[in-house]
Amino acid sequence: MKRSHLIRDIIEIVAITVLVFIVLHFTIQSYNGDGITMQPGLAKNEYVMVNKVAYKFKAPERGDVIVFNNPHDTTKVFIKRIIGLPGDTVTLDNTHVSVNGTQLTESYVKTPFNPEGKSVKVPANQYFVVDDNRQTTDDSRIYNWGYVPKDFIIGKAVLSFWPLNHVHFINTYPDVYAHIKTK
Repeated sequence: MKRSHLIRDIIEIVAITVLVFIVLHFTIQSYNGDGITMQPGLAKNEYVMVNKVAYKFKAPERGDVIVFNNPHDTTKVFIKRIIGLPGDTVTLDNTHVSVNGTQLTESYVKTPFNPEGKSVKVPANQYFVVDDNRQTTDDSRIYNWGYVPKDFIIGKAVLSFWPLNHVHFINTYPDVYAHIKTK
């Protein structure tokens, strides 16, 4: 092999490697779920793959599990499930959640619990998010916590990949939200 071919091959390999790295850096990210807020679907210290371009071409949907910057402290990153879209009316009582008048039957929630009963209308370009582990209350159900602005969403959590014995796609439970009428 001539020296010029070797140099060209090395340059091609380096260029392809850099290109792959750049594409991966801007399209996917890993996130370490360090708490119990999304149990039983996601366990403590599970790593998830986040699709950072998921919402560049379509809006988030009810049931999506998203990773986002905390609106009150952008140095913190959270993972939660969207149940209310912009314009939706979300109604809570002690154990039930309704969206636009349709009560949700959330099979992924072990112990239904809401700290306070209320009815809210989700503002434009914002999302009502909740933990799957409803015993924790660090989400939109608390008055001072609020909604997640679209601009704070990093991406959609799509795959749990670590530890290896917990590898699975993250379920968005479309059947739970299929009957909700959009306002």
